[in-house]
Amino acid sequence: MSVTAVMERPLLEIDDLRIGFAHRAEDAEATVRGVSLRVGRGRIMGLVGESGSGKSLTCRAIMRLLPEGGHVLSGGVSFDDRDVLALGRDELLGFRSTQVGMIFQDPFSSLNPTRRIGSQMTEALRTSLKLSTAEAVERAVALLEEVEIPDPRAKLRMYPHELSGGMRQRVMIAIAMCARPQLLIADEPTTALDTMTQAQILRLLRRIRDEHDMSILLVSHDFGVIAEMCDEVAVMYDGFVVESGPIEQVYLRPQHPYTRALIASVPTLAVPERGYRRPTIPGPPLGTTPYAGGEG
Repeated sequence: MSVTAVMERPLLEIDDLRIGFAHRAEDAEATVRGVSLRVGRGRIMGLVGESGSGKSLTCRAIMRLLPEGGHVLSGGVSFDDRDVLALGRDELLGFRSTQVGMIFQDPFSSLNPTRRIGSQMTEALRTSLKLSTAEAVERAVALLEEVEIPDPRAKLRMYPHELSGGMRQRVMIAIAMCARPQLLIADEPTTALDTMTQAQILRLLRRIRDEHDMSILLVSHDFGVIAEMCDEVAVMYDGFVVESGPIEQVYLRPQHPYTRALIASVPTLAVPERGYRRPTIPGPPLGTTPYAGGEG
């Protein structure tokens, strides 16, 4: 990556974003309380923190997909110098279908269980790229091959429950890549997968970035995954970004006590000494705000 590319204007900029939940926005209490981060072009940005810290809500705000009752209270989201929060309906549909792809935590609940994989993929392709049915089928086959799914034509005829968890996640990555977006948002893409499949999915995401010069916003509660994959990182705790910067700087020289504790919690193969206690953070658990919702 050249110095010029790194120093150019970021693809995605989030400035002091506050998100709250209530029937009316004016009654909402902020649960995400001032998030700022930048995702550079062709870079992998990590967003790390424990469950309930506001990671998933931040991602959903980028896509304008907040759950019912969710409101952006203040702040801004800019994508390629466009104000995402000001996009009209048609502009927003175009933004979601061609500019940004999102990979959700649970591919099984994200895919329609009553429709075959091919039907769901071709619908996405015809909507975003205006392809004919035959063209969409061929493009779907090519996408499944790209995400390393064997015998892709046979997989198009299958239902989601007939695929393994890793295969379903690869299908979701393929759907997110339908229109070759500039940014992939990967929200805990390896949750509930076995260790070997996790490693395969992460290698796949890195290859996609390298081959297509895409930007990736990678969300995880696992600092080990973030350290392996990312160029930069933002650490979230209780709705705030408490520390951010280049991954080497944050991982090797963390400044905030929460960042140090999060890094210390990464499992190792070393046998702990007798009496060793895993690091914990004093204080009440997260999720005590009016909206907990199970979101990261």
